[in-house]
Amino acid sequence: GLEGLMNHPEMAGRLSILPDFSDWSTVLMIFIIPLAVQWWSVWYPGAEPGGGGYIAQRMLAAKDEKNSVLATLWFNVAHYAIRPWPWVIVGLCSVLVYPTFDSIQEAFPGIDPSIIGHDLAYPAMLVFLPSGLLGLVVASLAAAYMSTISTHLNWGASYIVDDFYRRFVRRGASDAHYVLVARISTVALIVLAGLLSLWLENALQAFQILLQIGAGTGLIFLLRWFWWRINAWSEITAMVVSFLVAIYFQFVHQAIGLEPFHGSLNLVIGVAITTTAWLTVTYLTPPASEARLRDFYEQIRPIGPGWKKVVGDQVADPNESAGAAFACWFAGVGAVYCTLFGTGYFLYGYPLWGAVFFTLAVVLAGIILRLLPRVGVRG
Repeated sequence: GLEGLMNHPEMAGRLSILPDFSDWSTVLMIFIIPLAVQWWSVWYPGAEPGGGGYIAQRMLAAKDEKNSVLATLWFNVAHYAIRPWPWVIVGLCSVLVYPTFDSIQEAFPGIDPSIIGHDLAYPAMLVFLPSGLLGLVVASLAAAYMSTISTHLNWGASYIVDDFYRRFVRRGASDAHYVLVARISTVALIVLAGLLSLWLENALQAFQILLQIGAGTGLIFLLRWFWWRINAWSEITAMVVSFLVAIYFQFVHQAIGLEPFHGSLNLVIGVAITTTAWLTVTYLTPPASEARLRDFYEQIRPIGPGWKKVVGDQVADPNESAGAAFACWFAGVGAVYCTLFGTGYFLYGYPLWGAVFFTLAVVLAGIILRLLPRVGVRG
């Protein structure tokens, strides 16, 4: 049970939510950089700063703006505060069941030793599920895998055809022609993805590549809502430069004899280079037309002084407050973390601390609900 797991001698030093601050290299990589840099500077699928396709789908499925905001808040609580704990518990159990790589090899002698690593411990725990439940898990994993593959293949083909080919290569062609190009693009994406997967050695490597490709683009996706000067060239520059920096660190840096940078320094360097590049291009290129900027402002109703040069004092709603929006953001982050820690304390066997954090989460949620009309969410 949970009590036996938490009190097991092997769990000593493994249950702390905060890292060991005596090891600053680890603290920097898994604690300081994510909290100080990564959340605002890095684009990652499903957790895009400033919103993205994943989040937009959820918001557009709601019946009105208030429901979309509340649904988005609930998703963040469920995804970041509740959903990880089953994974954490299974991960802690795997430490006892498979304490070493050799124990995984012994349990699964048919597995190629070259692919045995930390990320194999979790699927190795599936053998403890009863047959019916194991079938459901396998089916869910297959469904999640195929839905993700189909989503990104269709998404990628739409980028190639609608955002590039139709606009810049061949305009006015028939729908059948564009569908054919989309099919060819899909096959090309499958082949490229397969080649990349053969090169990857573990899941962590894929995650780091994704982060590096998105390094430095997050800030522009945030600022585009609040600063009128952001234009299409800003975003194109950020995406191209961050991709080229990622290619350099993955394939060029060590190939030319240079020593690899320590920890997450690659990410920080990528953020700095990309941010410098898109800011420079933003000031060197003309802004969008005034008519388009005003149309954007009327539809989005951005808060804050970043659009004052375009609309002057004629704001869409004078009752809306940037301070209230910032307070809602702060309270939302606090509510998610309090729910995360509160759930953990209950599981760890500290109900008093769990109750304290859940109480704080409820108070912060109440603050959000009270301030929503000040950020333009009504109904």
